[in-house]
Amino acid sequence: MTEIAGPRIVSLLASATEIVCALGFEQALVAVSHECDFPETARVRPSCTWPVIDISKGSAEIDSQIKDIVARGLSVYRVDADKLKQFRPDIVVTQTQCEVCAVSEADVVEALADWTGTRPRLVSLRPDSLDDIWRDIRAVAAALEAPDRGETLVEAMRARMAAVAARHGDAPKPRVACIEWIEPLMAAGNWMPELVTMAGGENLFGVAGRHSPWMDWADLAAADPDIMVVLPCGFDIARCRAEMPALERQPGWSDLRAVRAGRVVLADGNQYFNRPGPRIADSLEILADILHGPTGRSGGRGWLRHGPGSDILRADPARR
Repeated sequence: MTEIAGPRIVSLLASATEIVCALGFEQALVAVSHECDFPETARVRPSCTWPVIDISKGSAEIDSQIKDIVARGLSVYRVDADKLKQFRPDIVVTQTQCEVCAVSEADVVEALADWTGTRPRLVSLRPDSLDDIWRDIRAVAAALEAPDRGETLVEAMRARMAAVAARHGDAPKPRVACIEWIEPLMAAGNWMPELVTMAGGENLFGVAGRHSPWMDWADLAAADPDIMVVLPCGFDIARCRAEMPALERQPGWSDLRAVRAGRVVLADGNQYFNRPGPRIADSLEILADILHGPTGRSGGRGWLRHGPGSDILRADPARR
């Protein structure tokens, strides 16, 4: 879409930044969060947030840090209130879906507590399902006084995804386990069960529209999925692969159907599956290639088979 002028926008959510840009308001972005990295030009925008945990650690230690902070009633992220004021935003986009995944509405409200003058409008997103993603895109577009652009973007995404579902509606449905965190184990919920169904699979764990649930290894082993897709929240493929020994040490790992068949897949959850924005359509195309074999529509990006002979560079050619 053609860039247009608009209000001064601060986006504190990676998916919201993608929505703003897809709607044609990239030039109106005055600041973003520390996690906003797509499109590439978003990386040059100043950031006004940071995590209070060490995100370079492994999944077990990250989980421990988060639980400790939450138990003390603290926030996982900080918003630089002084910077936020300096940017003089008209609109701030945040979220209420998950307080441990990104800056929350409560964090922003606290940062604006002593704001003087006209406060910026808060647009809070809550994407628990695909329908919620469409609603959130429309909400951002409405706040930017461009509802037609929102509708056009939503309809284009839905058309792409409907085409994927139609291609695989009659295909055999592999039983799929999507893993959203490795240590401790968590299954993928929210929109992921819907994506699995649309891609022509049978989702084994997690319920559409509900938060991702913790799971026991014994339950995963008992389900013995045909395909296992490992897509940890916030991890790229390289970090995902570094965490795989925690799964491979589990009893009976090598006996799992997916492992024996070479159908354990590492996916870029950070860029695609965990990010409820315009690239959720890309995520569905990637997932369909994972389940039914590469078609070329996903461009070979965003995923990698786990096992001997796999090549990390194949994960996402666009991000090498």
